[in-house]
Amino acid sequence: MTGPAPAALREMRWWDIDPVLELERELFPEDAWSRGMFWSELAHARGPEATRRYLVAELDGRIAGYAGLAASGGVGDVQTIAVARDQWGTGLGSRLLTGLLRAATAFECAEVLLECRVDNVRAQKLYERFGFEPIGFRRGYYQPGNVDALVMRLTDPATSLNGVQGTEING
Repeated sequence: MTGPAPAALREMRWWDIDPVLELERELFPEDAWSRGMFWSELAHARGPEATRRYLVAELDGRIAGYAGLAASGGVGDVQTIAVARDQWGTGLGSRLLTGLLRAATAFECAEVLLECRVDNVRAQKLYERFGFEPIGFRRGYYQPGNVDALVMRLTDPATSLNGVQGTEING
């Protein structure tokens, strides 16, 4: 007997912004991104000069997760990664992160950085499984609440993908 079909990963497009915003507000009510922020990011995600890669995970006709990466000067920066609560523990976060690391490799990034709330142990464990290492803190990074961010770095994202199962991304 097989389980339910996994979420399909694909490139985020403008028509995904509203459902992504719903999930964003549910998961990050105090510091959710605005519609304009997503539009701005997507404006840099297409064409020969693209510096961004945004993905959505679609499951049963709904957005169950999303993630984004910015690349500049050989460095990738995970801008966001989010998974609907009912999908926590299913491997969807790993699949989204794999998609971002594939994008970082395509952008020829030598390293990838990210910030993570110091109290988000679940996310930290995910990043550590991929080889990210803590390199510092950003005091009071998350507002409101003045919560510190743990800064993590992955050197050579292409190498970290060895052994990671293929992640199909359509779009």
